[in-house]
Amino acid sequence: MKSVIVSMIAAAGLMVAGSALAEDGAALLKKNGCMSCHKAEGKLVGPGFKEVAAKYKGDAGAAAKLEAKVAKGGAGVWGTMPMPAMSNVKPADIKTMVEHVLKM
Repeated sequence: MKSVIVSMIAAAGLMVAGSALAEDGAALLKKNGCMSCHKAEGKLVGPGFKEVAAKYKGDAGAAAKLEAKVAKGGAGVWGTMPMPAMSNVKPADIKTMVEHVLKM
């Protein structure tokens, strides 16, 4: 009986941790100014995050490509407006934001 209760508590903790990760990604996108140029759906200055997720769906290397793009910046993929480098953002935060976008 005790092991069942411990298992239930552990499972609940994992569910909370998973939902916190999604919230952390959204919060980091806001905190780091991403929402100034992007929105969840549809183009603002840059593409909507759902469009980015759709473009890279099924691409095993997408996370690494997008993490590099966020960190170093770039241009030409979504139009003529360049993506500025976000070199001031911690790599772990970039990873969390990219994971969040790719799950949209």
